[in-house]
Formats: sequence, structure tokens, C-alpha cells
Amino acid sequence: MIKSFLILLIFQISILSAQQIVLVVARDFNTSQALLECYEDGKKVFNTHEVNLGKNGLGWGLGAVEMHQNKAQPLKKEGDNKAPAGIFELTNIFGYKNADDFKLDFLHASQNLICVDDIDSALYNKLIQMPPIIPKSYEKMRREDHQYELGIVVAHNMQGVKGGGSCIFLHVEKTDKAPTAGCTSMPLAHIKNIASWLDRSKKPLLIQIPKSSSKEILKLYPTLKKSKLLQEEEEK
Repeated sequence: MIKSFLILLIFQISILSAQQIVLVVARDFNTSQALLECYEDGKKVFNTHEVNLGKNGLGWGLGAVEMHQNKAQPLKKEGDNKAPAGIFELTNIFGYKNADDFKLDFLHASQNLICVDDIDSALYNKLIQMPPIIPKSYEKMRREDHQYELGIVVAHNMQGVKGGGSCIFLHVEKTDKAPTAGCTSMPLAHIKNIASWLDRSKKPLLIQIPKSSSKEILKLYPTLKKSKLLQEEEEK
């Protein structure tokens, strides 16, 4: 019991000491658009830019840190077309072309790479090579379009909670301002910048929230105090 507690405590300290943060802030839970900023050691890198969220906005996801959730606020569920809100590790980069120059582990999106979204499968929410027994439902990572040309894996629902939501990525947008089925999308140029910048040794995180959670994030991550996205709006 003590050992488990210490492991959890060390994990929490590691998450809270992240040196690289991708910050996405939406106006509320219902919008499919948001703004993104990147920070390293409290310093902003790249320009602020727009990103696309789920068609039905945001829902609280299953992330690395438990955040305050109002009972009236939506929860992320499989197939709800909501992007997950919360704090998540960024674990891998994937793409159509082989690459060895990233500082996160790279997954080649071959014809056999899939992400399982079958809630009844023991492989639910896992990125794997096509297994001998094919899941009832899965997503091919080698698509016929450009959306997975380059992307980043968001560690949402890593325990595989049934129906908790699966296959969450930062990826290339379908078209300008097109909402997603639950991921966060943006132009390829922005994905390239972020993917090239991310470094596993700096414990990169995605913090994706509605504006109303800004104060809580600033308490957890005071290095983000310079972010205009987290500042209170001036009274009109």
C-alpha cells in the first residue's frame, strides 16, 4: 500500500514538473474551436494559433491529473464527438513517412497499424499492429487522406476504461476550421513545429481546458502565468 502510494506521488510530481506544455484553451465546453500556445520552462515558443476540437466541443477526459469537475459539465465518452478536457502526457509521434529525427518515440503509420475503438475488446484504446484476431471496430492509422500524415499521441484513458474514449491525437486538420470526431487538429505546418520541438526528457504535456478552468491550471502550473489564454477577461 505504501509502495503504491509512493509510486503515485512520484508520478504526480513528475507530471507537475513538466518542462514542455502544449496549452489549448476553449471559450467553453460547447465550442469546436480553441487557441493553442506552447511553453518550455515558462517561456512561450511559436505563435498562438487556432485549433479545431470535437464537433460537440469538450468533455472531461481521463488524464494524468484529476481536476475539479462540476456535475453539470460533460464527460468524455466513446463516440460523443467531444475532445477530452484535462491534463495528458504526450507520448509518441506518428506519421506516414519513417522518421528518426524526433525526440519522442516514433510510430510509422503503416497499413497494419491500427487504434482499437471496440469498447468490448481487451485491446481497447491501444495503438497496435493488426492482431491475428481482428477487433470488431478499429481505426486505420494509414489513412487515404492527409490527416494522419503527422500526428502526436495524447495519453487519454490509458487504463482503457470501457467507453471512456479512445484514439485521441493531435493531427492535421481535414480542412480549415473543420471540427473533429474528438481529436485536436491544426494545419500541417503547426503539427511539424510541435512534433519537432517535443522532447521526452522534458515530460511534455497537453493541457486542454475550457476558459473556466484557468485559475486551477495556474495554481498547478504557475510557470504559465504569462499566458494570455489563462488570464481573466477584462470586464466590459
